[in-house]
Amino acid sequence: MPNACPEAEARFAEMLARVRASGLKLTPQRLAIARELAGDPAHPTAQEFFERLHPAMPTMSFATVYNTLDALAAAGLCVSLSLSPGAARFDANMAPHNHAVCDRCGLVRDVPSCTNGEPLAEIAPCVNAAAPGFSLRAVERIYRGVCASCAADVPTSGRSRAGKPR
Repeated sequence: MPNACPEAEARFAEMLARVRASGLKLTPQRLAIARELAGDPAHPTAQEFFERLHPAMPTMSFATVYNTLDALAAAGLCVSLSLSPGAARFDANMAPHNHAVCDRCGLVRDVPSCTNGEPLAEIAPCVNAAAPGFSLRAVERIYRGVCASCAADVPTSGRSRAGKPR
């Protein structure tokens, strides 16, 4: 992972160790997908992974990418997120955190928890009152708004964001 940040390198090393421990075979495809996942904070979709990796691995199918991401999620190495309309996004950051999602372009970024939040034990009674028997696993917040790039790209009089007439 050339020029990768130390956090991504550490995440990739941890991911490889956990792939080995889970009994998953370390194929070239899994290594490439794990490396890409560990180094990308944007929570890519399976299609985005496929498009990035296909030029270097032209025999790798989309099904291989999707199945590998699914296996990594099942092994607890990443999570599949449904943050906005469209395909699931994959996040290798397994520490508790929240997400900021741009309403226009779909950009997703991790947001550290500013507080320890309410313990699950305090929230569980409220959840069970609304959904009896529900087993609470985690709590996350999704902040929705407009990213700086989209905010700066405001359409002007009759033109679309791409600058073409409407």
